[in-house]
Amino acid sequence: MDEAAMWQVLDDERAGLADLLGSLTAGQWAHPSLCAGWTVREVAAHLSLGPRIGLGTFLVEIVRARGGFNRLVDGTARREAVRPRDELVAALRAASGSRHLAPGQRLPDAMMDVLVHGQDIALPLGIDRPMPLEAARVSAEHIWHRGFPFHPDRRLRGFRLTATDVSWSAGDGDDVQAPIATLLLLLTGRYAVLPGLTGPGAAALIARSAATH
Repeated sequence: MDEAAMWQVLDDERAGLADLLGSLTAGQWAHPSLCAGWTVREVAAHLSLGPRIGLGTFLVEIVRARGGFNRLVDGTARREAVRPRDELVAALRAASGSRHLAPGQRLPDAMMDVLVHGQDIALPLGIDRPMPLEAARVSAEHIWHRGFPFHPDRRLRGFRLTATDVSWSAGDGDDVQAPIATLLLLLTGRYAVLPGLTGPGAAALIARSAATH
């Protein structure tokens, strides 16, 4: 994918998620997401903040988080989540069309982030939200080779991941198969998708993941 195509995915996903979030009830906003410790509200807050955060704010937050990336992400989302729901929806909708990236973020990171967090919201609520196949494939390839912050090459060592709906595979070992959207969620540490895995290595990977999480 070229940059224009990735920006279009970001625009479409942000606008679509703003529509989805705007349709949810208060109870659904308070529902646990696939992100450990976050409800739908914290995920929405995180998504709405990234396109708006500037370097000065980022530096203040990284000091507050004592240099910890995960603490920074968690803390900023929780503080942002106190805003009213309609403000969070409006901020996310306004981000559609923005060409601003958070400090240190690259365009493939931003695309992967919105694809995965969209599923973090939709799946626990039983909402079917199809993921664009090519964007998911590019995101899977990106996070596999980048490593940080999920390090899938280490967590999934000993298995070969193969997509069943696009041409993509990674790793070495017993074959584990699933649609690319499921594999992207697995690569980013969403173990709720484990029941959707098939192939010769699926049972072993599920058993290993259950033992360590």
